[in-house]
Amino acid sequence: MPLNLSVRIDPHSGFCFGVIYAIQMAEDILDEQGYLYCLGDIVHNDEEVERLEKRGLRIIGYDTLAGLRSEKVLIRAHGEPPSTYQMALQNDLTLIDASCPVVLKLQNRIKTSYDRKDRIFIYGKHGHAEVQGLLGQTRGDAVVFENLDELLRHELPANITLYSQTTKSTDSFYRIKGELESRGYQVSANDTICRQVSNRDQELRRFAADYDQVVFVSGTKSSNGKVLYQACKDTNPNTHFISKVEELNAAWFQPGQTVGICGATSTPMWLMEDVRDALLRL
Repeated sequence: MPLNLSVRIDPHSGFCFGVIYAIQMAEDILDEQGYLYCLGDIVHNDEEVERLEKRGLRIIGYDTLAGLRSEKVLIRAHGEPPSTYQMALQNDLTLIDASCPVVLKLQNRIKTSYDRKDRIFIYGKHGHAEVQGLLGQTRGDAVVFENLDELLRHELPANITLYSQTTKSTDSFYRIKGELESRGYQVSANDTICRQVSNRDQELRRFAADYDQVVFVSGTKSSNGKVLYQACKDTNPNTHFISKVEELNAAWFQPGQTVGICGATSTPMWLMEDVRDALLRL
């Protein structure tokens, strides 16, 4: 018996402008030459990476990059440290730089701070591609931390210069700043969180509240996806995380329920549309 679900996709979900830009650049070159190297996953979504690989995108790591000569290589939206650009010069590589403008601006600000001899602390995820690019601006001297407990385990200077990975939670960033100040530290806080991401947090909370069930679609590697999924789950406990259509479970739904579909800034609209179509077939 069909479930007759009423399904709607969140109009604000889908790729952020940085990811749209990177993918358009990749597709243009794939149309021209049939293949393109990309340093790391172009986006933290396996389904979208697979789609582009079928068109000729070749995902490589630093080991492969070191052996390439006279090729085009895409720099994804997350950005890269200065060492990548130096290697490109040495190896006669043409970099197709799709670094997000928000990330590039942050890299420049951190480089300026570092040149001023500020003690820099970055609220971000260890090993994340964007964070590696930020660390590179300080020759690895900045301290990266994922939460307040981890930060407080360091011997902190009286004056702290605080930055954030662009996809972190604004609320968490300001909570950390407030806690440091309450402990007597002087904090120069640089709110470098992308507003397209932070605004989506509030938009998603409003969206999730309107439905009986919510299906959140995201790649498992997406930091932004984890944050936004939690925002939905906090608002609507009937929120289900999936990374592909096959993970949908009919047992989650009752006949006639309303279902909202939403996703991370790295979730392609075509994937959410596939999820919608699958739900309508239940």
